[in-house]
Amino acid sequence: MVRVREMEEADVDAVSAIRVRGWQSAYAGIVPGRYLDAMSIESDAEGRRAWFSNPLRQSTELVSLDAGGAPVGWISCGPYRGPASAGRRTGEIYAFYVRPDLIGRGFGRALLGEVHARLGEQGFRGVALWVLGDNRQARRFYERAGYRHDGGTQDDVYEDVTLTEFRYERPLR
Repeated sequence: MVRVREMEEADVDAVSAIRVRGWQSAYAGIVPGRYLDAMSIESDAEGRRAWFSNPLRQSTELVSLDAGGAPVGWISCGPYRGPASAGRRTGEIYAFYVRPDLIGRGFGRALLGEVHARLGEQGFRGVALWVLGDNRQARRFYERAGYRHDGGTQDDVYEDVTLTEFRYERPLR
């Protein structure tokens, strides 16, 4: 069974490595290589440490752990940052990454299940997330977990390339 717990400040370096390597793996061939190559674990960790010390942060950060207790997956969630769909109280998954060599071993499913439980306990009725349209592996994962593209889109620009993100939603109750 995969263990999930709240992220601690001591996890910052591991989470930054998970995030940067996750980006470089998941978005290879989608996001320009120059952008991915410029990503730095050290720079990400520096920003994450500053964020971690902010008492006003509203997100929940969780990690999934390997058998030795080391973080191998990370998810960030909280209140939806845009207008809620159909007036419902909606949560949002802000970021979600698993160490690329461990994808498919249950670490992501455990994180997602814990986020659904926590958001439901906080009174959210649904959860939304944004996923790059070209990231078919992630879209399939979310669809298997009950998410559906609700028609929402937004564009992100990476270097000189514009990529479309799809908003996915699922009910929690």
